Amino acid sequence: MSEHPRAPHPTSPLPETTDVLVVGAGPVGLTLAAALTARGVDVTLVDRQAEGANTSRAAVVHARTLEVLETVGIADELVGVGVIVPRFTVRDRDQALLTVDFDGLPTRYPYTLMVPQNITEEVLLRRLRTLGGDVHRPYEVASLTQDGEGVTATMASGETVRARYAVGADGMHSTVREHAGIGFTGDTYAQSFVLADVRLEGDVRADEVMLFFSPAGLVVVAPLPGGRHRIVATVDEAPEHPGLTDVQAVLDARGPQEQLARVSEVVWSSRFRVHHRLADAYRAGRILLAGDAAHVHSPAGGQGMNTGIQDAVALAARLGAVLRDGAPAGTLDGYAEERRPVAARVVRFTDRMTRIATTGSASRRRARNAALRVLGRIPAVRRRMAMNLSELNAGGHA
Repeated sequence: MSEHPRAPHPTSPLPETTDVLVVGAGPVGLTLAAALTARGVDVTLVDRQAEGANTSRAAVVHARTLEVLETVGIADELVGVGVIVPRFTVRDRDQALLTVDFDGLPTRYPYTLMVPQNITEEVLLRRLRTLGGDVHRPYEVASLTQDGEGVTATMASGETVRARYAVGADGMHSTVREHAGIGFTGDTYAQSFVLADVRLEGDVRADEVMLFFSPAGLVVVAPLPGGRHRIVATVDEAPEHPGLTDVQAVLDARGPQEQLARVSEVVWSSRFRVHHRLADAYRAGRILLAGDAAHVHSPAGGQGMNTGIQDAVALAARLGAVLRDGAPAGTLDGYAEERRPVAARVVRFTDRMTRIATTGSASRRRARNAALRVLGRIPAVRRRMAMNLSELNAGGHA
């Protein structure tokens, strides 16, 4: 006879009041909470899950993100647990169409860092706890109301928190965005995505992220710590839990041919649908949005988590100015003015990459490949690609 599962007990009671209520304890929420706590702002971070995610999902940390994480105090630690990858290539089977080297970038971090999301979250959580903060679990926001002085959040379990400001870092299906009445404009790609961390046998490079173009869809192969590789691929309809045979079929159809990559183990896998959407506004009074609650897009280029973490650091600076330095509330309008255009560029850039990658016509494919080879010989084009992928073009760099 089975027992009904008990509702998990909260890890800690919620305060009645706080300066900033942050909803969602993924990388964006953790970054925002740590950055605000470091500025002396009273933060309450809640998440509806009983424990943190233990999956790797987002795995790319770009140069601009490492720069902004210096302000949180974790950039060096993150580099220490990740794999440094100095190169990005666009390929059609064994043909390298375009090679983008990051070693000439104007940054302390002239590379892409590959590190699983759960490790990034562990590093961020340790930093938050060192600063005196933590995550309150499991608390699900049931309603949000605001007035001229603040926001009142009511949890599904009945508790209420009164905050001067509330931030939705609660993902694409954001409850905060919904209660704020902010639209989420865009569409959904017809294809689904396979996501898998695997062990590969064969001559597979460990010093570059490889994006393979194919009429059947794109596939990304990237090294991870511990000798694993991340596989991301578009498919018409992904199985719920992609297995070794599924991943191998994608690599056989789209990956290298001369030296076939053999999947010896699937460590973790998932499937998901991808949207390209942008919030109509980043602020509604005392409610603000960051990360996937504000923007979602194709995983091509690995920029989703990166853009969100940069949102968090930018928002922390403005909230800190208002709450601790006496800046006018209108200062927060600058957050949307700064970050929304960046997200719009990322959505356009990744959408363009995805559509170029999946063109099915043989004639268009030949024309695309020829054009990429020509463009790949132009140093200015390669540099622009490196700046776009690293998101340094959004960070005030030349």
